[in-house]
Amino acid sequence: MSTKNKSEKYVQPVAYSEAAIRNNATVVEYCRTSMAALSGCTAGLLGLTGLYGAAFYIFTVFLLWFMIISKAGSQFNKYFVSRRQVFTNGFFGQLFTYILCWTFLYGMVHVY
Repeated sequence: MSTKNKSEKYVQPVAYSEAAIRNNATVVEYCRTSMAALSGCTAGLLGLTGLYGAAFYIFTVFLLWFMIISKAGSQFNKYFVSRRQVFTNGFFGQLFTYILCWTFLYGMVHVY
């Protein structure tokens, strides 16, 4: 018979549904792509160039991350494995979408 202290806590393993995690990642990726295109168009229309445009992209990434975190609420672990994963996945991948929309609308409005 083994004796255990009452102060020891039993930690139960956490089980994640692979399909649900994949679906949540797909939804976040869709939101990130849409936000990159929308913010790129906004930066192009506003005429942001250089570091102002880059800072605007970083601001929108943080804004989207904050909105996702606030939407998930206190039970964030039910929907995602980690908060860092939501922030870092697709950061540089969507940068190309942002730059594409940014330069296209900047060229259409301010150059031509």
